Amino acid sequence: MAGTPAPRPVSVPESPTAPVAPDRILLGLNTFGDVGENPDGSPQPHARVLRQLLEEAQLADAVGLHAFGVGEHHRKDYAVSAPEVFLAAAAARTTRIRLGSAVTVLSSDDPIRVFQRFSTVDAISNGRAEVMLGRGSFIESFPLFGLDLADYEVLFEEKLELFDKVRAQKPVHWEGRTRPAMAGLSVYPPLERHLLPAWIGVGGTPESVLRCAQYGYPIIFAIIGGQPRAFRPLVDLYREAMAKYGHPMQQVATHSPGHVADTDEQAREELFPHWLKLRNKLGAERGWGPAGRGEFDALCAPEGALYVGSPETVARKIVLLKQNLGVDRFDLKYSNGPLPHSAMMRSIELMGTAVAPRVAELLADSPAR
Repeated sequence: MAGTPAPRPVSVPESPTAPVAPDRILLGLNTFGDVGENPDGSPQPHARVLRQLLEEAQLADAVGLHAFGVGEHHRKDYAVSAPEVFLAAAAARTTRIRLGSAVTVLSSDDPIRVFQRFSTVDAISNGRAEVMLGRGSFIESFPLFGLDLADYEVLFEEKLELFDKVRAQKPVHWEGRTRPAMAGLSVYPPLERHLLPAWIGVGGTPESVLRCAQYGYPIIFAIIGGQPRAFRPLVDLYREAMAKYGHPMQQVATHSPGHVADTDEQAREELFPHWLKLRNKLGAERGWGPAGRGEFDALCAPEGALYVGSPETVARKIVLLKQNLGVDRFDLKYSNGPLPHSAMMRSIELMGTAVAPRVAELLADSPAR
């Protein structure tokens, strides 16, 4: 890359999570801080990955993308275990991009501390923090923090209930079975101008969708396989439930893996070996069968869940997502296994300078229904 591109103007809704118009979609990025490889194939130090991650966040801000999220994990192949610490550092290097988690594993954390850490990031970033709450698709945090997997459901339900009361920034009255009761205690620091934007990340179950709507939070669907259009019933369920509960409509977002390069062939060839290595590693842990090139190419097709290709290809795929689901925001998981830092930087650059303006052009000509 010859140099950092000039910033591109960004229009952000008055409310951070208000729905956007049919001819618009907000574009963000997220990553788990996937650990890359040295030239000899050995894993890079986690510290180097985190420093590179700061460069990636800074570039995402410079090219005008809407949001940058980091996911919490507690395993050797991902470097981010403390999202808020990283986001505070990123806040000092960026000026406009929203900064959040993707996701924060609320089940194994303290809701009060989660709020305090994100309210601190919000202060440092001048109002750009957001939190995405979820149970996570990995369970390493449970034994690490001394929690029983038998309490998987009740931990998330009770901690979400407590977090919601803390987020209201009023004295908290709460009691449950997973921690001592609270009787009128206040939590500091509060946010200056608004409530903390809080999303709930879901994988694809109606129960999770209804829980999100019950609290009136914006929702983000993790779509990592199959066809995104299959999520339409869940998107409709969310909107119907929000109306039933009497909540103002919030943004609907999706998150999917992908990679942008100058051509379709380059993007696929750069990503495939790293995607395959990660897919089969996780597949072995979860009892999936081995994947191959056929599965990868099917996911890269226009209706598939991988956003891989040239800026034109990825832009058209995002527009199709908007037309099929009517979503307000799309976050690209741009890190995929040991994909090199240089390739990810180019992908970020192209997302901001080529994909985003092309998406805007296409939607202006043919907005979502």
